Amino acid sequence: MGGLLVAGTTSDAGKSVVTTGLCRAFARRGLRVAPYKAQNMSNNSMVCVGADGVGAEIGRAQWVQALAARAVPEPAMNPVLLKPGGDRRSHVVVMGQPAGTIDSKDFVGGRTHLRDAAWAAFDDLRSRYDVVVAEGAGSPAEINLRAGDYVNMGLARHASLPAVVVGDIDRGGVFAAMLGTVALLSPEDQALVAGFVVNKFRGDLELLRPGLSTLETLTGRPVYGVLPWHPDLWLDSEDALDLEGRRSAASGAPFRVAVVRLPRISNFTDVDALGIEPGVDVVFASDARSLADADLVVLPGTRATLADLAWLRSRGLDRAVLEHAALGRPVLGICGGFQMLGRLVSDPAGVEGAPGATAEGLGLLDVTTTFEPSKVLRVPSGTALGVGASGYEIHHGRIAVSSGERFLGGARSGAVFGTMWHGSLEGDALRRAFLREAAAAAGAAYTPSGVSFAALRERRLDLLGDLVEEHLDVDALLSLMTAGVPAGLPVLAPGAAP
Repeated sequence: MGGLLVAGTTSDAGKSVVTTGLCRAFARRGLRVAPYKAQNMSNNSMVCVGADGVGAEIGRAQWVQALAARAVPEPAMNPVLLKPGGDRRSHVVVMGQPAGTIDSKDFVGGRTHLRDAAWAAFDDLRSRYDVVVAEGAGSPAEINLRAGDYVNMGLARHASLPAVVVGDIDRGGVFAAMLGTVALLSPEDQALVAGFVVNKFRGDLELLRPGLSTLETLTGRPVYGVLPWHPDLWLDSEDALDLEGRRSAASGAPFRVAVVRLPRISNFTDVDALGIEPGVDVVFASDARSLADADLVVLPGTRATLADLAWLRSRGLDRAVLEHAALGRPVLGICGGFQMLGRLVSDPAGVEGAPGATAEGLGLLDVTTTFEPSKVLRVPSGTALGVGASGYEIHHGRIAVSSGERFLGGARSGAVFGTMWHGSLEGDALRRAFLREAAAAAGAAYTPSGVSFAALRERRLDLLGDLVEEHLDVDALLSLMTAGVPAGLPVLAPGAAP
């Protein structure tokens, strides 16, 4: 049938939400739907299994979108994943496998090989699915990067995709942002922008209609709908932009979890499952005082264990974690956070930075970590705390456990737990067993609930599909993908050079 590009006025405008909702809405109509993002920049990733049976890494958002589409996640859905390793350098994953690094200076002309891989993946998906819903990145109006763009209008031009522009009205200035986004594009790019979607609207829609009508008149393009703000539309996030507001709804609950907000935090969705428990309050913390009254302290994953370990010490958070553990209160380290809890972290090959770098860990677990250039990508399963468990692994660190009880690919000593398995707390039985042990060690109250993480995610996806069906013109968007962008759309001034 075709494809659609969901672009946005800015990062975090709602592209992922709209893409996910459309995937669910189209799948409900019996279509074979594939999500796609040519290039994702995120430290929140997921492991799926490639066609060769080997573990492959893709952005977490595309994995969730595949669930929304009722499709099997695969590397082609996010062929290029950039994992920031610093302000100017990113580690590159191509079709699920590590592929070196890229520097900021390469963003205009040095990514031809990435473009070719991304477009080949899109073409492959389109040959196998009825509909491909492609999510853009950032904004298509980043005209300084247009020459090397293969994610936004570069993709649209390659595949003759109609594009809709999503704007977040909750931020203010949405009409100017939508108009300006189109006007800054070249005439050739403007010809593929078919219309707009407004996201996160609160209030009386009648008060918005004059603005919508004016936007349609000025641009000659329709608004395909207005998605309302909804408190339950919390999907797995792909970056740390929303961590300030990311906490459980159980504020004041008897069991308090403090997650250390590392500068290079990754896969922080690991703790989302704790936040769904009605008796658990989850907060993110970046200073020692915020850990003082926590029952459980979590050191999450990080893209740079050595650098974030140094940051931990610079802020006195290492002492706060040690004091917490000395009181017999529980500590959980996940992947990089687990590595910090060990005795030594070494990087002889320079995977994270300078070759030969080493640092002493916090010494709470009798474990050493050595980074190797090859990356471990797998989906393990087993048992822990007397129940079944599963998760996924993404890491360069090789762990050597000298003593202590084995725990989910890691180790445990008393109330200090360390695991290399991301996502294990999404398993309802394991989460409840772990919280029972943690609460007992903390001397805190915890009453197991019957909440299911998988069922809750599915309800959220269905809710998003319901909102898209109710508030967006899904039939018009399907028609747009079938018939293509209408000819003769007006060109808005000034219209950048192609």
